[in-house]
Amino acid sequence: MKKRAIPRHIGIIMDGNGRWAEMRGLPRFEGHKRGVQRVKEIVEVSSNIGVEVLSLYAFSIENWMRPVDEVSVIMGLLEKSLKGEFLNFMKEGVRFKVIGNRDKLPENIKSVIETTEHVTENNKGLILQCALSYGGRDEIIRAIRKAINQDLSPEDITEDSISRLLDTAGIPDPDLIIRTSGEQRLSNFLLWQSAYSEFYFTDTLWPDFTKEELLEAIHEYQMRDRRFGKVAIQKGLNIGVGSAF
Repeated sequence: MKKRAIPRHIGIIMDGNGRWAEMRGLPRFEGHKRGVQRVKEIVEVSSNIGVEVLSLYAFSIENWMRPVDEVSVIMGLLEKSLKGEFLNFMKEGVRFKVIGNRDKLPENIKSVIETTEHVTENNKGLILQCALSYGGRDEIIRAIRKAINQDLSPEDITEDSISRLLDTAGIPDPDLIIRTSGEQRLSNFLLWQSAYSEFYFTDTLWPDFTKEELLEAIHEYQMRDRRFGKVAIQKGLNIGVGSAF
């Protein structure tokens, strides 16, 4: 695999943990536990092949409507995983970052997140961006509120100024977004940032998503011609986008 063609930023909508468990007659939390194991493998592979940013959709803002016991299991797994992976983050140079609305997060989860972010903030390897209590629309609304609080004038409202107010400020937009479980929608994930992302959908449930399928998704990405609204002859030129033809 040619390193020059590796996407800088990969986003993954990790879907199918519950279905994976139910198909095997297991409680849903077993699917979430298996999903955590898969995260570890995919983070390691992504780091090794030169991906700069890996964004994982771990828990949407809508997921708070799930049964309380399931939410509790997910939060517990998150806390345990962060504490358990701390030394690996430092060893591999992984920088950990959370995006999302933290208001609803339990205090113990906020604490372990803040500690992990602080201690890894100077690491120079893969940026592991975890979307937790996250919704793309909510993120945009919060950015607009920040703009109002900063008294920005209408003339100051640009793509760049809004981007700087998003949770992902300073992070390149995703080149490739992968969704597991056969669903073909974004489900409120990185709505602003995914304007020109490439998409890869697979029927594989997240606990079964392997290194080989990640590499297959990247290979398919490499075969695509990313034009960003231009025609092929314009790609190397500074010509605007927006035409319908």
